[in-house]
Amino acid sequence: MLTADNTVIGFIGIGVMGKSMAGHLLAAGFPVMVYSRTKEKAAGIIEKGALWAESPRAVAEKANVVITMVGYPNDVEEVYLGENGLIPNGIPGSYYIDMTTSSPSLAEKIYNEAKKRDIYAIDAPVSGGDIGARDGKLSIMIGGDYDAFEAVHPLLKLLGTNIVYQGQAGAGQHTKMCNQIAIASNMIGVCEAIIYAEKAGLDPETVLKSITAGAAGSWSLSNLAPRMLKGDFEPGFYIKHFIKDMKIALDEAERMDMEVPGLALAKSMYDKLASLGEENSGTQALYKYWKK
Repeated sequence: MLTADNTVIGFIGIGVMGKSMAGHLLAAGFPVMVYSRTKEKAAGIIEKGALWAESPRAVAEKANVVITMVGYPNDVEEVYLGENGLIPNGIPGSYYIDMTTSSPSLAEKIYNEAKKRDIYAIDAPVSGGDIGARDGKLSIMIGGDYDAFEAVHPLLKLLGTNIVYQGQAGAGQHTKMCNQIAIASNMIGVCEAIIYAEKAGLDPETVLKSITAGAAGSWSLSNLAPRMLKGDFEPGFYIKHFIKDMKIALDEAERMDMEVPGLALAKSMYDKLASLGEENSGTQALYKYWKK
C-alpha cells in the first residue's frame, strides 16, 4: 500500500490544473517533488513545502510514483522516453501516471517501454478543468493494468471523485477523446444559445436559470456560460490544448473510418479563434466567434 511513509511523489507540469493537483497530494502529507519548464510556475507549491527537481531525470531517480500533466503528446514523449526522461532513469517497481490528454498509441508505447523496466505505466487523462482540479473533483479515466490501478487508486482519490477503470493501456485516452468529442459540439450549442438570448432581447442570466436545470443542462452550460457573460475568458482549459485534443480525436476517428462532423466543425471554429490570437484564452472564448 502506498503511504506517505513509503512513497515519494513526483509531479511534472505545474500549470493551471497541475498546481492544484500537486497541492492536494502535498496537503495529504505526501513528500512531493515538482518539475516544470518554468520554475516560477512552481513557486507557490514550493512555498507550501514541495521540493524542486531540475529535470524529469531528477524526479525519476527519487520518486516511486510520478504524475505528469504536461501540454502536448511530444512533451509526454520527451518526459517519458527521452534520454533524461522518466523511463530510462526510473526505479523498478515505480508507478507512472500520465494525466495529460495525449494519443492512445503513445500511451500504449509508454506502457510497453515501462514494462521492459519493471515500471507500471497508466494513462489517466482527466476532465473537470481548473475548478475540478481546485476542488479535487476531477473525472479520471484509467487505462493500464488493473492491479496498478488498484495500487494508485488511493492517490487518485485525492484528485478526483469519478475514477473509472476503462481497460488496458490507451483505454483512458480513448475515453478522453469521447469526452472531448461530446464537449466540442456542446460548446457550440452553449454559445449559440447565449447569443440567441441576447439577440432576442432576453436577459441571458435569467435564461440560464431555466435551461441549466432542464434537458439542455450540461457542465459547460452551468460553469462556462456564466464566465462568457462576465467577459471572463481566462483559461480553465486553453483553446490551444483543446485544438490539440480535437486533432487527436479526428486522427483516431479517421483511423477507425468514422465521420465526426460536429467535431470537425468545432475544430474549424476554434482554429479561427486561435488565428485571431485567442489560443491562450479559455475554451469559453468560443463565444467571441460571433463577436469578431
